[in-house]
Amino acid sequence: MKILGVLGGLGPMATAYFLQLLTQMSDASTDQEHMEIVLYSKPAVPDRTKFITGESTMNPVPDMVEAGIRLKKMGADLLAIPCITAHYFHRELEEKIGLPVLHAIEDTVYYLQEDHRTKVGILATSGTIRSGLFQEALHRVGITPLVPDAEDQKGVMDIIYRQIKAGKPVDMVLFDQISKRLFQAGAQTVLLACTELSLIKRDHVLPAGYLDVMEVLARRSVLECGCLRAEYQRLE
Repeated sequence: MKILGVLGGLGPMATAYFLQLLTQMSDASTDQEHMEIVLYSKPAVPDRTKFITGESTMNPVPDMVEAGIRLKKMGADLLAIPCITAHYFHRELEEKIGLPVLHAIEDTVYYLQEDHRTKVGILATSGTIRSGLFQEALHRVGITPLVPDAEDQKGVMDIIYRQIKAGKPVDMVLFDQISKRLFQAGAQTVLLACTELSLIKRDHVLPAGYLDVMEVLARRSVLECGCLRAEYQRLE
């Protein structure tokens, strides 16, 4: 089996959950049948959203490249980064690290296309929204993206930064209200397109209609490096 390198710490709790997903999704009956993983958790990487939106001049790429090269030296054959905003730098990271980096956004769009979705809502950091990565990828396959308005996007950022990253309880009323408006606008699926938002799905029972992008990344990681449990062929 290939060895998976995980460039983690962006943020730490999301990385811990990603490792849990990899283990849950692996079709293994003994310790020895699980995939081999090397992890480098580097929470000191500068904030990706602040750099993308121009709020900071601290470029996160050098730190991510340094972490990726360490993982390569540790034997990683390919990398997964459980931070969706970091995918803004995907091409540069692949080129400078010299390893394939799994692309959670492209895999998610392919999954939605296979599921015949035509209109999809996006809950993500302002960096991911501002970059247009999901919007452009969805448009290329004929899927209409929907994003929160300015006020709701502020609410999403509060949930990610002031609540989940800060280790505080999530305002589920606010989360439900923001999601409801995307569904009312016609979204057939709402993406949890930030790994911190994945923790909401872990800790709360959500109704049908959400797709967790970190689950998509974990699923692809296991397919590349191990054997996927049958129950994870579908994620919703």
